[in-house]
Amino acid sequence: MVMQDINAHFDSPLILKISFDKLLKYYETLAQSDDSFLVEKACRVLRAGNSAPELRIGFSDPSLLQKYHQEIKIILEDSFSGILTSNEIKTASMPLHDLIFNTSYKFQSLIENAGDGFQLKIKNMPEHDLYRVACILILHFYYDKKLSFKRPLYYEIPDKKGILRTYKIFYNTEFAEILKTDAAPLITEEDYKRLLDNAGDIELWRKKFPPQSYIFKGFTINNIFDVTDDRSISDIISTLLVSGKRHNNNFIEDFRVTFEALFGVKNLKIGFVLYDKNLASLKRVDGTQMVSYLIPHLEPVACETVLSEAAYASLIVKNSHYAVSDVERCYKTSHDPFYRNLYGQGIRSAIFVPLSSQAELLGVLEIASYKPHELNSINANVLEDVMPFLISTLLRSKEEEENLIEAVIQQECTSIHPSVSWKFEDAARVFLDKKSVEGRRAAFDEIIFADVYPLFGQIDVQRSSETRNEATRQDVLMQLKLAKEIIENPFASGDLTGFKKLLQQLDLLIKSLKNKIRVDSEQEIVEFLKTHIHPAFHQLNENSNLNGIIGNYFSKLDPHLGLFYHYRKNYDDTISLINKNMSQILDQKQVEAQKMYPHYFERYKTDGVEHNMYIGESITKQQDFHLKYLYNMQLWQLQVMCEMENEFYYQKEQYPTSVDVASMVFVFDQPLTIQFRVDEKRFDVYGSYNARYEIIKKRVDKAFIKGTSERVTQKGKLSIIYSQKKDEVTYLQYIKFLQAKKCLEPEMEFLDLADMQGVTGLKAIRVPINYDHSLRTAYFTYSDLLTWMNS
Repeated sequence: MVMQDINAHFDSPLILKISFDKLLKYYETLAQSDDSFLVEKACRVLRAGNSAPELRIGFSDPSLLQKYHQEIKIILEDSFSGILTSNEIKTASMPLHDLIFNTSYKFQSLIENAGDGFQLKIKNMPEHDLYRVACILILHFYYDKKLSFKRPLYYEIPDKKGILRTYKIFYNTEFAEILKTDAAPLITEEDYKRLLDNAGDIELWRKKFPPQSYIFKGFTINNIFDVTDDRSISDIISTLLVSGKRHNNNFIEDFRVTFEALFGVKNLKIGFVLYDKNLASLKRVDGTQMVSYLIPHLEPVACETVLSEAAYASLIVKNSHYAVSDVERCYKTSHDPFYRNLYGQGIRSAIFVPLSSQAELLGVLEIASYKPHELNSINANVLEDVMPFLISTLLRSKEEEENLIEAVIQQECTSIHPSVSWKFEDAARVFLDKKSVEGRRAAFDEIIFADVYPLFGQIDVQRSSETRNEATRQDVLMQLKLAKEIIENPFASGDLTGFKKLLQQLDLLIKSLKNKIRVDSEQEIVEFLKTHIHPAFHQLNENSNLNGIIGNYFSKLDPHLGLFYHYRKNYDDTISLINKNMSQILDQKQVEAQKMYPHYFERYKTDGVEHNMYIGESITKQQDFHLKYLYNMQLWQLQVMCEMENEFYYQKEQYPTSVDVASMVFVFDQPLTIQFRVDEKRFDVYGSYNARYEIIKKRVDKAFIKGTSERVTQKGKLSIIYSQKKDEVTYLQYIKFLQAKKCLEPEMEFLDLADMQGVTGLKAIRVPINYDHSLRTAYFTYSDLLTWMNS
């Protein structure tokens, strides 16, 4: 096969020419030496170098390398010393090209060990960057612009075991020169400055350095060093330092491969366990990525149980690594559970490394091999350089976990709504500044928002107390009847005389529960069952014929209540599902509502779902508030109440217990001030003037229609409660608009509410909700309402 010119398909501003001219000129100088030995050697090299003009002029035909193989070998014999060729890793090559034409024996053996099909390539030199690097070489050597462009270059070559080893390349360009051709425009100082500012503009670089416009004449001598250990340590450190990478799916595999290179051992296994100081136990890391060979199962295990005496003394007491070079021998000698566990997993050698900070054990790193002696107390010492970084990473992970836990607690338990978080952040910064000056005397500033408009609404399960009491009555009644059946069972006793009194008491209790359950009945019945019935059952349980029915009885008991928990469970599950479904709608719609105008929002789960909103300019940091934003929120609130009602009745048949809900909104026409109460971790109205709003809000859903015993909130209807005539006018517009849009039915009721303690003069509009699940659409805005009114 005819070998192509080395410049063929080589996209570069350089024309490569292999030449030994500069090196031969060096020997010409040596030939003038007074040292006869040097003169003789120089003359020998010069005879070889001058034997063919191409060796000086330069050539790009790679076939000439073979033709002049013997001459080139003589020319390079000092550079490739025969004495060192078995130890030095060295090549002669051309820059930015895969061509290698002279190698040491050590390098040849590396390539042979890599196996068939291995192709040598520089690891960290991207193809797209080769052209620009060649341009920088020209600037450096021809224009004497001493740019700091050098970066370490590497080969990655697998050894006989298949372990990827890393070799760093050092280029010696002493015997090369760069020549300019007529095709190359001269680079001016202005050009140079422009290039410095446009490293990524490859078209500019190609314009200033056209393809094959300069000649690289000479060769490079490359000294190559095995830096696998250093690179492995560096990779481990960089992997550990990059927080995000530790959560990547490939993190563990990357980590394992790096440790293989560090130890020179193939198919290593990496595991890790945390140390729990309080329980003196080892436990697995949460999640699925990190395994453990000490603890195959998820449950924590006491250190003294899982570790051998020697391993415990080394890891826990002394905080020093523990190595087992031959697990099989140790297991067969001692039969210790520690070795049995490792042996059963196929592990034949292992190193366990304690990770400690300030004498406090944090966890244990596990490194395991399926072959004996591959891991031992000697090669365990290679971990010394990475230990500080492993410990640092573990501490950081622990801190991240604590921060995450704190974030979850804040989100789930004491959440600060995003709309007001900026205020808390500002106050926190002020507090930290104060603390640096005042120390413990520093106080956290009050978080107050003035002139905000409140909106309150709720969807509540009707007659929830009565429904729960009825569920309790049914559970207790079912339990008493089953207890009676067991005692009356023919297998209970041939003579029922001993149980007659119990049966009489059971009959009385069943009769008392015929219609309703008293407040004190539940505890009285629990006491009776625990004191009299259950001991009798334990006595009867000796009869094998009753084992099944008595076991069935006890299986139905709630461990906390001591009573059957069937109907109440259905009720509790129903409330939980209603809360979940309604809250989900609110949360989803809130995302859209925040886009209208940022506002404070919170919701609570009771026997339903209630929500508070506050809107006003003080909530936001930049936007100007206008009443139209309040009107948008009021209209949004009515629509979300209708949607929650629709969703409830659409899913009503799926709930375990049949219940009804009623919805209401409370309209308060005056802006007020709210304050964050640090002790309660929530917002509340600020000052006695604003307290009236909270008083009304807490009582209004229990209000009756004036002159009747009818509650204002009724199933199937949305109740809008207010006190001012102007609010009535505003909400009538909303209602008529939503009636036109088929969200509400055409009827309306105008109601006066009975006075409550401290609350008088309330009114309500009650309007039926249109239950049509197919009508759910995008929400209407106040602009839509104005357009409708003007049409």
